[in-house]
Amino acid sequence: MKELLDKLVKKYETPDFIKNDPIKFPHRYKNKKDVEISAFISSLFAFGKREMFIKKLEYLFSMFDSPYELILNYKNASIKDFIYRFIKSEDLFELLRLLNKLYVIDKSSLEELFYEKKDRFERVTDYFYTNSNCSNNLGFCFLFAKPQNKSALKRINMFLRWMVRDGKVDLGLWKGIKKNELLIPLDTHVAKISREFGLLKRKQNDFRAVIELSEKLKEFDEFDPVKYDFALFGLGIERSLKN
Repeated sequence: MKELLDKLVKKYETPDFIKNDPIKFPHRYKNKKDVEISAFISSLFAFGKREMFIKKLEYLFSMFDSPYELILNYKNASIKDFIYRFIKSEDLFELLRLLNKLYVIDKSSLEELFYEKKDRFERVTDYFYTNSNCSNNLGFCFLFAKPQNKSALKRINMFLRWMVRDGKVDLGLWKGIKKNELLIPLDTHVAKISREFGLLKRKQNDFRAVIELSEKLKEFDEFDPVKYDFALFGLGIERSLKN
């Protein structure tokens, strides 16, 4: 199995992967703040039809030359007509406002927010939940799923993969988090191939499945288990395009 998975990683972890993936947006920037902010926003909106959310992200990032400038001047952003599925302009405005709070008012960063391993996901979602009124802003709060609600946290884990891993696709910008702390970004493609290969027994695509699969992948590479996301996701996408 390791030989097969390593072969698939080699096949799919190539620069060609970038052009049709939301990771293409942070690859456009060189400044650290621009990279991590664009990566965070891109990962949060990575749900639904790929061509649709990429189109929305293209529109958003076209407003300013710099994503950091976007959050600095979010009040001047032309987002009144922004809508993506059930995410509306007020949800996007709230996201930009809180990123402004994190970087400007709190003088912190996404890297600092994610740094501590203990209760990492709860701490991140709590930051955005407690500084917003989720009871009146359900679209915004959809962007920040919680593991205790049985979410697989696919988008957040994908963001962390981008920021921590290095290589031909991932950005490798954050050095304070170890690669073996990462969890697999579990989506339907990854889950289906994982069960087919006998890597995942749990039937639900939830956080427990994420832990089970991530631990299993450490048997093949204890230092960088999430590299196999390329193998599982890539094969799943290839098969879906053929059907």
